[in-house]
Amino acid sequence: MTQPIEDYALIGDLMTSGLVGRDGSIDWLCLPRFDSAACFAALLGDEENGHWRIAPAGAPEGERCTRRAYADGSLVLESYWETPDGGAFKVTDFMPQRDAAPDVMRIVEGISGEVTVRSTLRLRFDYGNVVPWVRRRDGERVAIAGPDSVWFRSEPHVHTWGEDNSTRSEFTLTPGQRVAFVLTWHPSHEPRPEPVEPYEALEHCLADWRDWTAQCTYQGPYREAVIRSLITLKALTYAPTGGIAAASTTSLPEEIGGVRNWDYRYCWLRDSTLTLASMLATGYLEEARAWREWLLRAIAGDPADLQIMYGIAGERRIPEFEVPWLRGYAGSAPVRIGNAAVNQLQLDVYGEVLDALHLGRSSGLPAEKHSWRIQLALLDFLERNWQRPDEGLWEVRGPRRHFVHSKVMAWVAADRAVRTLERDPSLEGDVERWRTMRKEVHRDVCENGYDPRRNTFTQYYGSEELDAATLLIPRVGFLPPDDPRVIGTVDAVRAELGSSGLVRRYSTEGPPVDGLPGGEGAFLACSFWLADALVLTGRPEEARALFDRLLAVRNDVGLLAEEYDPVAGRQLGNFPQAFSHIGLVNTALTLGLCEQIEAEARAD
Repeated sequence: MTQPIEDYALIGDLMTSGLVGRDGSIDWLCLPRFDSAACFAALLGDEENGHWRIAPAGAPEGERCTRRAYADGSLVLESYWETPDGGAFKVTDFMPQRDAAPDVMRIVEGISGEVTVRSTLRLRFDYGNVVPWVRRRDGERVAIAGPDSVWFRSEPHVHTWGEDNSTRSEFTLTPGQRVAFVLTWHPSHEPRPEPVEPYEALEHCLADWRDWTAQCTYQGPYREAVIRSLITLKALTYAPTGGIAAASTTSLPEEIGGVRNWDYRYCWLRDSTLTLASMLATGYLEEARAWREWLLRAIAGDPADLQIMYGIAGERRIPEFEVPWLRGYAGSAPVRIGNAAVNQLQLDVYGEVLDALHLGRSSGLPAEKHSWRIQLALLDFLERNWQRPDEGLWEVRGPRRHFVHSKVMAWVAADRAVRTLERDPSLEGDVERWRTMRKEVHRDVCENGYDPRRNTFTQYYGSEELDAATLLIPRVGFLPPDDPRVIGTVDAVRAELGSSGLVRRYSTEGPPVDGLPGGEGAFLACSFWLADALVLTGRPEEARALFDRLLAVRNDVGLLAEEYDPVAGRQLGNFPQAFSHIGLVNTALTLGLCEQIEAEARAD
C-alpha cells in the first residue's frame, strides 16, 4: 500500500539520506552517497524491493505511528507508538555524521506497559533488484552482494531469524528498556569498519545538530519554519564537497500515474543565487563559502561546456536510464536513474552563476583570484550566444525556444559584471562592453517577450503562454517593482497559472511546451516567488496570507516536496525538495524585512 509522499520524514548523515514512513518503515535509502544505488527501494516499488520496518508485533500493513517529531533543532526523528492494550514505545531514527562508514541507527525504547516489537529488514541492493547473501557472524548478520556489504546488529542481542528472504527480530520491552539496531554499510572488498556505539552516537548527533542550528542569526517571524528548512538544506548537503542535492529521491511523480518522473539527486546551477542568499542572510557563512567553492570547481573549463547540473562532487556525466523492475511510486512509471537534461542548453545558468558569484563578493566572502577570470570567460561566451534559443529553466524536452527567463538572466549576467567593475575598476574587463550588452538584452526582452495587449511578459518570444519564472523580474532588478509591466505580469501569472491560491510553473494544457503528456501540480518554489513579488509590488498582507497557505502545505515534520496537488491535498514530486525549502527561507526573510520596515515607519 503506497504511503502519501508527505508521510515520509528525512534522516541523513550529510553524505546520504533515507526516508522513514509513518508506518515505521524506511522505504528509501541510498548508500554510501545520495546518488548511489538504493538498498531500500520500496518507495518506488513494494516491500520486496527493500525496506526496514519497526512496528508493534502484529501491526497490519499501513498502520501508522501515533505521532512523531524531530528532536528540537536536529534531524533525529522520534516516532511514538501506542498499542490497544495500553502499551507505548518510541523509535528514534538517525544517521550519525560518519567517520569511516555510513550507519543507520534505530533505538526502540519502552514507555509504558509491556509491548512486543518486531523489526523486519529486507535488504535489496541495486535499486531493489539484488537479494544479498546473508549469514551469521559473531551474533550479527552480514549481507553481501557484489560491491555492497551491510552489517546488522542489535544491542543488546534480541531474538533474530531469517524468513522469506528477510531478517526478522522480535522482543518485548517494559518502561525504560531499550534496544538499539545498527545497520552499517561498507564496500564488500574492505574489512568491516569499527562498530559505533549507538547511544553515544545519538548524543553526539543531537549535539552536532544543535550546535549547528544555534549558529542561525535569523530572529524574525517564522523562525521555526526557517530553521527546519535550513536543517533540511544542510541535510541535503554532501559534506566533502559542499554540493547540495536538489532532493534525496528519484522518480517521485509530478502527477500520480504520469511519466514526469525525474532523478533529482544532483546539484543544479539554477539554485545558486537563491541558495547563497538564504545561507548568507541566516549566518551560515561556512556553508555559503563551501557552496561557492563547489560551484567554482564544477564550472571550471570551457564556458561552452557549462552544464545545468553536476554530480554532488562535480561529476559531469549523469547518464539517464530506466529501471524496469520497479513499478514506480503508485504505479508512476518509468523510474529513471540519472538525468538526460544534463546535456541541455540553458542560457539562464550563466546569469545564475554570475549572480551568485557577485552576491558572494558583495557579501564579503573572501574573493578567489581565479573567480573573476572564470566570470569573464562565461560572459564572453554569453555575449556571443545569448540570442540563441534554448531549453530554458524548466528543462523542456520539446523544441528550443527564446525563453524570456533565459534572456532576463543574460541581462543579469551583464548587469552583475557592470556592477562589479564599477565597484572595483582595478579588475580586468571592458565595462562599456557589458553595458552595451546589458542594454541590448533589455531592449530585446521588452520588445519580444512582452505582450502589451495583456500587459504581461510571456513564456517565450511570440508566445501567449505565461511562465511563473517571470515573477523573478523585479527580484533580479530587470525592472523596478512599481513598473506597470511588472505589476501586470504578477497579476497575469496569478490569474492564469493560479491553482487554489498556489502557482503552476506554466500551462500543460493544449500542446505542451515541454513535449510531455499529462500535467503536474502547483510548483511550490514558484508559489514562494509569487509571495515575494506581492511584497515587492506593495501587497504584503496578500503575501503573508499566501505564505501561511504554503506553510500549511508542509507535512507534520515541516518538509516540502517539489509540488502540491490542491485538489487531492497531497504533495507531489521529489522529496524533500531543496528548491522549495530555499523558497521558504527567502520568502520568510523578505516578509521579515517588510515587517521591520513597517514597524520603523509606525515608530516615526
